[in-house]
Amino acid sequence: MEIRQLKAFLAIAETKTFTAGARQMNVTQAAISMQIRQLEEEVGLQLFTRTPRRVILTEAGEYLLDRARRILREHDSALAEISELAGAEYGRLRIGSSSSMFASEQLPGILEKLKQTFPNAEVTVSSGTSQVLVEKIMHGEIDIGFVSLPVETSNVQTELLFSDEIVAIAHPSHPLCGERVISAATLAGEHLILGEKGGNTRRMIDDFFNASNVKPNVMMELSRQTAINRMVENQMGVGIAGAKSIARDVSSGRLVSWYIEGAEIKWELGLARLRGGYFSPIAKEFVRLCKDSFKERERELKAAGKR
Repeated sequence: MEIRQLKAFLAIAETKTFTAGARQMNVTQAAISMQIRQLEEEVGLQLFTRTPRRVILTEAGEYLLDRARRILREHDSALAEISELAGAEYGRLRIGSSSSMFASEQLPGILEKLKQTFPNAEVTVSSGTSQVLVEKIMHGEIDIGFVSLPVETSNVQTELLFSDEIVAIAHPSHPLCGERVISAATLAGEHLILGEKGGNTRRMIDDFFNASNVKPNVMMELSRQTAINRMVENQMGVGIAGAKSIARDVSSGRLVSWYIEGAEIKWELGLARLRGGYFSPIAKEFVRLCKDSFKERERELKAAGKR
């Protein structure tokens, strides 16, 4: 049983087809089919049931799946630990971010400082919802991720970086611009612009409306908070945002904000990584830089809110 065979098996199990699995592995379909055939011959059982449109794991395949993931995680950890002996130039850090605002505003500066200590390290960044990133961490596809908290998975440990109270935002010309609080029923009746489903913040907002027994009038679902803010500035509807994050826009008169009656929703951003997994020097330095960056951001946002 070889590592390349397990990687091929995992790629097909996750993509559901030999074609997509081969594309993910960057090999031909004939090559990946041969690897699976050799693996099946070694274990003595069929791992996939082939259908015209997709493959389905057999009982033996399901049994192997978790073990293959565990073996590959250990394999990657061993390589990472050994690479330290050769110095930082062989280090690797795979980052995922569910926050587009963080990725565009803070992450570039953090990575610039990281490069000063690990100048030749291999650093990659990908995006996705918090749910997707947690799954990638568990599958060993990324090392660390910026996700909305809480994460309800015991195999993943998290560390809080930033917390912000959720408020409703609107254009200053809105008829209720002079109010400080908006009710759930009134808010639900607005043309709402919300974040896409799959994140914790959207889930908590949906849960709040369900608990209030009102059906929100959702007109747009966008993946980026900056896009939501700009839509609201252009009078396309009412949005949801973090109070600290939009402090500058409110103080400058571009937006107004309301506290949401009965809602105690906090947007919390944290770092997530595999519990008990290998915590490399480059990852430790990255976490330290992130904490410093968010402390500075807190100071800046408090200053902006006082102006």
